[in-house]
Amino acid sequence: MPPFDPARAADYPAVIGCDEVGRGALCGPVVVAAVWFDPTALPSEILGRLDDSKRLKPVHREALVPLIRAHARVAVAAGSRALVDRINVRAATLDAMARAVARLGLDAPVMVDGRDAIPGLDAECRAVIGGDRLVPQIAAASIVAKCLRDGLMRALARRHPDYAWDRNVGYGTAAHLDGLARIGRSPHHRLSFTRSLGV
Repeated sequence: MPPFDPARAADYPAVIGCDEVGRGALCGPVVVAAVWFDPTALPSEILGRLDDSKRLKPVHREALVPLIRAHARVAVAAGSRALVDRINVRAATLDAMARAVARLGLDAPVMVDGRDAIPGLDAECRAVIGGDRLVPQIAAASIVAKCLRDGLMRALARRHPDYAWDRNVGYGTAAHLDGLARIGRSPHHRLSFTRSLGV
């Protein structure tokens, strides 16, 4: 059952929710979304369908993205493969989160999924472990970020079919690792990750 009850909309604060996708992938960017809405103003049929993006079927995630964009303020940012290699994936994620929040241009508290609050923000920022099941704006951000990154990796798969990115979106599945073993890295692979695999 989805975690957000429309009958309790007034119990959820009007905050900016922020989440990332791709932090543990072997290639491609880390993609971040920042989403703001007032839960009492969000249509109940949308609020009641929000959840951690990983718990939703792809077709349900994809259907929610235009609804979220139509009824919320949304901004996205990415930490490129080059940035991940240069400053590490955690720092690249936090950098992208700061840029996404800044692009919203809102003076509102920020809640981030995970253990790391975003440093250097003017607004109050709190990290929430399991936030995509506790804060509806974080759930919305996870959905937007996942659909955006998955779409990017599927597009890259057409140019680099040996890694099965159309199925694994850059994570270290057996098919992906087999491609790395056979032909080596692509320009999109994170050197800091694939070197540890001996590639």
